[in-house]
Amino acid sequence: MTATVIDGKAFAARVRAEVAAHVARLKEEHGITPGLAVVLVGEDPASEVYVRNKGVQTVEVGMASFEHKLPAETSEADLLALIGRLNADPTVHGILVQLPLPAHLNSELVINAIDPSKDADGFHISNVGLLGTGQKSMVPCTPLGCLMMLRDHHGSLAGMNAVVVGRSNIVGKPMAQLLLGDSCTVTIAHSRTKDLAAVCRGADILVAAVGRPEMITGDMVRPGATVIDVGINRIERDGKVKLVGDVHYASAAAVAGAITPVPGGVGPMTIACLLANTLTACCRANGLPEPKGLTA
Repeated sequence: MTATVIDGKAFAARVRAEVAAHVARLKEEHGITPGLAVVLVGEDPASEVYVRNKGVQTVEVGMASFEHKLPAETSEADLLALIGRLNADPTVHGILVQLPLPAHLNSELVINAIDPSKDADGFHISNVGLLGTGQKSMVPCTPLGCLMMLRDHHGSLAGMNAVVVGRSNIVGKPMAQLLLGDSCTVTIAHSRTKDLAAVCRGADILVAAVGRPEMITGDMVRPGATVIDVGINRIERDGKVKLVGDVHYASAAAVAGAITPVPGGVGPMTIACLLANTLTACCRANGLPEPKGLTA
């Protein structure tokens, strides 16, 4: 068996095109332009690249992009004051504070200072609670992207056995909640799960989000299963730095029915879903119908 490759790059382009079409209609019919504010504290190179990409894609879909780059020594009071101003700004519909923050800043305090309705990352404790109780919320971008790709590939997910390997607040836990919401039977596993291989082999849908390079191998995958690899790990191989996922791609692809590659799988969906979340937040703020298919 050779797995169908789920092309996240192509799927993300489709999502961005849908977002752009909705944004154009909002402008034409209501005179509203969705706005996304991104806050970067310090000069982490990876974060700077990510923020730059977000800014470019925000403008490409017709949204307003507001970037706030602050020095690493910015005080907590000054950062919270900026968030307060963004919360009060009617032209800003989505707010994202780029993580990680410098060590002297309390990330939880900062994230929970964001207006939950503008929480484009879906990390605010109110949104976590709403998602966990099956209510309307802002949904974390990476799990939302995974859900979109699974729905596109399978149609209905009802009744499928899903195993999520990883229990982070950013991916593992919200991914499990989203799959439950689509009527999957869900198991959350992790690096300390007893007989992890056997647990994984029971999955129709296997989501790897554990942060360990190539931890999930082909003998852990049920024949025909759909494998979603959230991991992005840089390793050295043959004297070169290579990007790999949490899944050993070659062995898993020989067994699975469908699989996401790394790179080019889940990664491109994260920014696409950030834009979708900003659009959703804008529609909710203005009492307009939410775009279909762009949220959970």
